[in-house]
Amino acid sequence: MTPPDPLKQDFRNFLFVVWKHLNLPDPTPLQYDIASFLQHGPKRGVVEALRGIGKSWITVAFVAWLLYRNPQCRILVVSASGAHATDFTTMLLGLILEMPLLAHLRPRDDQRSSKVSFDVGPALTAKEPSVKSLGITGQLTGSRADIIIPDDIETATNSDTQAARDKLAQTVKEFDSILKPGGRILYLGTPHIEDSLYNKLKERGYVVRVWPARYPTPDKVVKYGTSLAPLIARRMAEDGALAGQPTDIRFSHDELIERELSLGKSTFALQYMLDTSLSDAERFPLRLRDLIILPLDTIRGPSDVVWGPSNAINDLPCVGIPPDKYFAPAFVAQGPGSYQAYDGTVMYIDPSGRGKDETAYAVVKMLNGRLFLTAAGGLLGGYDPKVLQGLMQIAKRQAVKQILVEPNFGGGMFSKLLAAEAINIYPCQIDDADWSRGQKETRIIDTLEPVLNSHRLVVCRSVVEHDYSSTEHYQASEVNRRRLMYQLTRITRDRGSLAHDDRVEAVAGAVAFWVDHLSRNTEKAVLDHKEDLLDQELEKFMNHVVGRKDHDQTGHYRHIRARGRKH
Repeated sequence: MTPPDPLKQDFRNFLFVVWKHLNLPDPTPLQYDIASFLQHGPKRGVVEALRGIGKSWITVAFVAWLLYRNPQCRILVVSASGAHATDFTTMLLGLILEMPLLAHLRPRDDQRSSKVSFDVGPALTAKEPSVKSLGITGQLTGSRADIIIPDDIETATNSDTQAARDKLAQTVKEFDSILKPGGRILYLGTPHIEDSLYNKLKERGYVVRVWPARYPTPDKVVKYGTSLAPLIARRMAEDGALAGQPTDIRFSHDELIERELSLGKSTFALQYMLDTSLSDAERFPLRLRDLIILPLDTIRGPSDVVWGPSNAINDLPCVGIPPDKYFAPAFVAQGPGSYQAYDGTVMYIDPSGRGKDETAYAVVKMLNGRLFLTAAGGLLGGYDPKVLQGLMQIAKRQAVKQILVEPNFGGGMFSKLLAAEAINIYPCQIDDADWSRGQKETRIIDTLEPVLNSHRLVVCRSVVEHDYSSTEHYQASEVNRRRLMYQLTRITRDRGSLAHDDRVEAVAGAVAFWVDHLSRNTEKAVLDHKEDLLDQELEKFMNHVVGRKDHDQTGHYRHIRARGRKH
């Protein structure tokens, strides 16, 4: 009697062999747990796992395992785009062509063998290929499959409006029509919004399994309910101290913190914690407490400034969501050379028409990887000469080097009118901005949230004062809505979440210009500045001792110091 094949009996054994073929480390406990759910799970299942855990690769191996066990199986892979679905089938075909274990599954010369669809060698002739990939907007009708794998069909693009979400929810109902009797539908996904498609699937009888990046806190465990992976729930029951710790050995605590800072808390909650039940603090992700409030000069800024939660400012009018408040820095560089000229200054302008909307502006400077908001506000009057002249006067006072204009107005007319006024008042570079793409609210939050969470935005105290006083002439119902700090703390990812968002959009546009520069390590920049000051002191010392500028000797010491910094 032939002994049973352990690779056919347990998908986890097969996964181990695939990982070895790919020169990957052994599968982690979470990866094995996902593999077990794919093998033994229900006919209608949803796998929600943190980004980067490898759920797509695990499922590629799972499909290879299904064909290894039964070459007559027909599998349909559906993704948000046809290209993403094709990536899945391309990886699968690569495994079949490369692994000796799967050599018998390689397509014959007389079979289909493209990256979009292919047959496996032992498969009988049929209308449907062994494996086929489609985009969710492709021609689903007429297909038939034993296994349907919708892989990341929900994206930020196809779920940013209620109409788009309704359309997606309706489209996926087609899967039941093309599934063969006794077949399975296995979703792989990461939620992008609170009103995620995957929540609706649970209401339709799907079993949802969630593997978050961290062990959830007790209050969050309740919100996950039965969806939380039993492995994680069991570990937490055995050791309550695990709350807040990484669930997978591939992601360290520091790595998750870095990703949370980079993505922002709300996006991290959705895509790494798989938590769609966001709290008010997560629904309104931008908070005043994450700003650093400090009187600022228009020409020079502090070489080092540190945020701290101990110096609350109580004498500034605060329009944040209680108990939100402003904070002064815990530390500001002092002494000779502690203030430097800014690396650059940009002004962003969001024009309005001739109506009652404001033409909003924001001036953001950069120094040592930090951003400094030194002016912000709004002017009524559309493209009237007084508005154009007022903006150029602000640019002049702020020593702006470049002005970026929101291009969604008059085909670039505003920037041309502004350039004409600039000739007589303050000539400087004026360009149309390249930032207004995608849903506005999401774009603003995705730009500002990581910067605020990492406390890299320093706001001049006068900006807060001006923001509050500048709207007092509006009607009572409009006073707060026009204020930058109100818009900042009330914006959500919902389309149209604010009645007015011009001021916060101007700030986000200016910040977006500098985002690429924020990768520069702040501490290294400060250290380099201190080293430059020491070099200057060394040169003064040499001049005093030698009585002249000994360039060779000073240069020698600088060379030694530079080598020391590198090592």
